[in-house]
Amino acid sequence: MALTAQAAPDSYGPPLAGDVSAYTDQPVDPSAALQDLLNQPEANEGAVEMPGGGFLERGDVAADNVIPRDAQTSFDYPTNGKPSPLFGALPWTQKLLMFEEFGPEKLDANVQAGTVPFPSPKLGAAPQQDPNSVARSGPDSTELDAFLNQAGIWPFPTRESNTSFSNPWKAEIELFLERFLTQAPAEGRPPGEGWAHQRWNEFYPQSFYKTVQTGARANGGLRDHKQRHGYAMGEFGPGGLYYNTADDNDPAYNGTTRGIQPRLHPKFPVQDHKSLWTFDGTFPPKLLMARYGQPLLMRHYNGLPIDPQANAGFGLHTITTHEHNGHNPAESDGFANAFFFPGQFYDYRWPMQLAGYDTINTSATDRRAGFPCAPGEQLWVNDANPGLKDCVNGRINIRGDWRETMSTHWFHDHMLDFTAQNVYKGNAVMMNYYSALDRGNEAIDDGVNLRFPSGSALPWGNRDYDVNLVVADKAWDQNGQLWFNPFNTDGFIGDRLTVNWQWDPVLDVRARRYRFRILNGSVSRFLSIGLVLECAGEKTCEMPGKKGSKLSYKRIPFHMIANDGNILEHTVPFDGSMDLDGDGDRQDHNAVLPTQGIAERYDIVVDFSKYGLKPGDKLYFVNTMHHDTGIINKERIPLADILSEEYEPAVIKQKSNGRQEWDKGDPTVGKFMQLRIHAYSGVDQSMDPTQYEPAKAGKPAGRKMIPLWLDRDNPADMAKLSTAIHRSFDFGHSTGTDSAPWTIKTDDGTAYNMDPRRISSAQQLSTGPTEAGYSGEGETEVWLLKSGGGWSHPVHVHFEEGIILDRDGKKPPEWEKWARKDVYRIGGGDGNSSTVQLAIHFREFAGTYMEHCHNTQHEDTSMLLRWDIEYPGQFQVMPTPLPTWEGVQYAPSVGLPTFRSGDGHGPQ
Repeated sequence: MALTAQAAPDSYGPPLAGDVSAYTDQPVDPSAALQDLLNQPEANEGAVEMPGGGFLERGDVAADNVIPRDAQTSFDYPTNGKPSPLFGALPWTQKLLMFEEFGPEKLDANVQAGTVPFPSPKLGAAPQQDPNSVARSGPDSTELDAFLNQAGIWPFPTRESNTSFSNPWKAEIELFLERFLTQAPAEGRPPGEGWAHQRWNEFYPQSFYKTVQTGARANGGLRDHKQRHGYAMGEFGPGGLYYNTADDNDPAYNGTTRGIQPRLHPKFPVQDHKSLWTFDGTFPPKLLMARYGQPLLMRHYNGLPIDPQANAGFGLHTITTHEHNGHNPAESDGFANAFFFPGQFYDYRWPMQLAGYDTINTSATDRRAGFPCAPGEQLWVNDANPGLKDCVNGRINIRGDWRETMSTHWFHDHMLDFTAQNVYKGNAVMMNYYSALDRGNEAIDDGVNLRFPSGSALPWGNRDYDVNLVVADKAWDQNGQLWFNPFNTDGFIGDRLTVNWQWDPVLDVRARRYRFRILNGSVSRFLSIGLVLECAGEKTCEMPGKKGSKLSYKRIPFHMIANDGNILEHTVPFDGSMDLDGDGDRQDHNAVLPTQGIAERYDIVVDFSKYGLKPGDKLYFVNTMHHDTGIINKERIPLADILSEEYEPAVIKQKSNGRQEWDKGDPTVGKFMQLRIHAYSGVDQSMDPTQYEPAKAGKPAGRKMIPLWLDRDNPADMAKLSTAIHRSFDFGHSTGTDSAPWTIKTDDGTAYNMDPRRISSAQQLSTGPTEAGYSGEGETEVWLLKSGGGWSHPVHVHFEEGIILDRDGKKPPEWEKWARKDVYRIGGGDGNSSTVQLAIHFREFAGTYMEHCHNTQHEDTSMLLRWDIEYPGQFQVMPTPLPTWEGVQYAPSVGLPTFRSGDGHGPQ
């Protein structure tokens, strides 16, 4: 096997006998072992240890919630809570915060790394620290910035988990637990060969960055110098729209994020360190910019309170980070029970390789599979002549299937039973993948680059006209502190919609094309987003505003270019020219996106120079999806009804007992972000999305962006699926327990709650690492996802993207017809279906992965299952990690009776 960056060959396959992570036998008859799991202690019990050796129950973690279970209201918005006050703030009075780049740097063992340890928690003034209890506090902000600013990385990353260094918070942890720790490893990754970084030498990390998950604090400008634009060029340079980061009237924010406070509006209170837990502990939200072909490492430190109840009543201090939906080995996928503790770090190594690396384009000759680069850069490529390759004409060819190129990702916490609370609390960032096809430079016309709107000052990764948006509903208490209801297992919906953690912000744009990468970052709320222009005069434009407002509105069309981070085969026009979902109505998606489930990403291109738009115009993103509760997305409201207020907008009503509640509509339906057009003096060199549209009346199909690896209308492609293993997963509800009512039934077997020690399915890789020139297809299966109609489930499958074969036996709509997906909406509600059948590959990496409902309240209570990818010929099963303060132990795992066989073959 040819090597890349290092000299020694990689270990490959299951751990040897005697290894702490060695595999165990699957019982011949698993019935007894499966039954025994029902009586085992909770797998995440170690996360909630208290002084004296006791363990909290799940509900006890919410002890400090400002609305305890017995004081919950019956209100729908927010779920069983109280209306979120605005503290005198008005809409459209704050500038949208643009994402702040982490800024990876070269991983070099020769760099003299700083050796100052991760700073321990200390007493300090609120809201950044706790003045009375170290165990309920966090590190000093100045010390934290100094620690993160150190050169290099220490201790240096290792292939196996680093158990030779101790947790630097060991003394404080022992004081809290009131006992000594016999060991307390610094790294939280499970030990042994089973959780070692797979193919470490082949995909040796060439870049890295450090970050800390910690309580809210003011931004000290730590990452100013790590921004690729350097606040010196394009719209991020002097005179540009985004040179000032927070308030155009305050020059203190010119070219820096220093001083930005953690609050959702300048008039709102600053968030307390127990209420908000973000990457670095700061705003703006963070962005990782990564390139295909260049492996990278994230050292993620846990700087959360030692006391699991120091959380303002929601969230848990142990975390595990899932890069959604990276083609990553399992040890870096964020398995729900591979969590780590305060004071520890976890090294996540993401290979950044195209899926199909071992089977397709293994000689790296296809120029569509490429690493975007700058002159002078080099990259190690494992082609027919392995070695360092020079950047030529802005690219270096790499291995893998170019049809698997991805673009818009995010990563977030995946803590067992606490994903919803931790993500809602701030454990989520976005991630942009750059490639030869999607390089973030619209000026390079090499026949491969798709030239999406971006800019051209940098060789790759321009963000001048490429904007990340995370849209999420939130709620806060009467003191302005973030609030969440952990007690309602049906789902949680907030009463205020935010963008990039801001309520009703304004984004300035130029009169040209823009790309928006839109993530639904909610817990249970589905979205459907429209775009309209505000016109002076009630009859000026097609849709009248509220009577007496002297306003009307016009639909502004756009094109979808990517779905779930996967660039489409054809752009999809949301302009009324096509019946996109086959319902006979062309107008229901004119300027309105389809239902967007939790975790779905929609990338769209909007042209602010067309449709009669001009500088000075104001546009709005409008949410059209109405919820009554977090169980189901009820209906999409027509744009005209929202803007005219025929759909009565929600208002806060004072009751006779003095309490306030929302009355009439869903308070998040309506305008939630303003866009203001400014003149553009440059030349827009970005692609024209109309040239890539599918066939429609009077117009043949245009050019293709990225074709799918399977054609539903090609008999030869469908014939290949006839022998593929088929599996079915039924997402349902049980009345057996209030704390874990949600279940998944695999292959029409028993409906189970989540237990990470249970393996619901296992797929074996068709090959191990391959030499250049090898050709194959990998393992392909057909999965059927199904659910009843009384609730909505956006189901997420980790690791690989699938192609939807049918929805309820019918062809999928245009925005899914041309897409690969990792979130599949099933169940009731607008835009969903009872069943989704999909084809999916499994390649390159082994280990333990997950599948779950991404209504994360459902996931946490207990709509989540484990599935494994096995090595070729593997017959034993992978054990389950059980983390504690003193390190990770392993428990035997057991597979369901059909975990390897499935329930048949081919589409059904």
